[in-house]
Amino acid sequence: MTQQSRRNDPARRQRIIDATLVVIADHGTAATTHRRIAAAAQVPLGSVTYYFATLEELLTAAFLQLAAESSAAFRARLKAATDRVTACTAVIDIIANHVWAEPRTLLLSYELYAFAARHPPVGAVMQRWMDSSREALSRFFDPLTARALDALIEGIGIHNSIDCAPLDRDAVKIIVARIANC
Repeated sequence: MTQQSRRNDPARRQRIIDATLVVIADHGTAATTHRRIAAAAQVPLGSVTYYFATLEELLTAAFLQLAAESSAAFRARLKAATDRVTACTAVIDIIANHVWAEPRTLLLSYELYAFAARHPPVGAVMQRWMDSSREALSRFFDPLTARALDALIEGIGIHNSIDCAPLDRDAVKIIVARIANC
């Protein structure tokens, strides 16, 4: 890449956001620094602060991207559902096939929860993610059931990631049927 093309790098901001998620996954939010992000993105340190005035602003942008990507995968599964039964199957698939609970996404989600707890404005990121999930579920379920299923999806994903005896698909199917009456 030439010096001129580096100056006119329209993808630089996105590379910085992507690198931020890599650094968070590798080192945790508390150890994420402008320098680590710049090194991971292979950009000058000044580029990071050019695009993002504060580290909190950059972390928020990265977590917004994480939430958007996770929500898109979630919504895609539910969008294919045509009725309550196929929606229940989609929920089972999301849990049993680790759509949300992929190891990297889980690790980043833990970091997001902890960061949001200490930075209340970032709680808006979490709220948007929950709202998006519940909206997708509400096509087939009442608001309370949608909320319960949303919590179930995250909860089983978290538990299964560390449990010595994670729930299998059959157990997930029974639990979803009990909550959603399907």
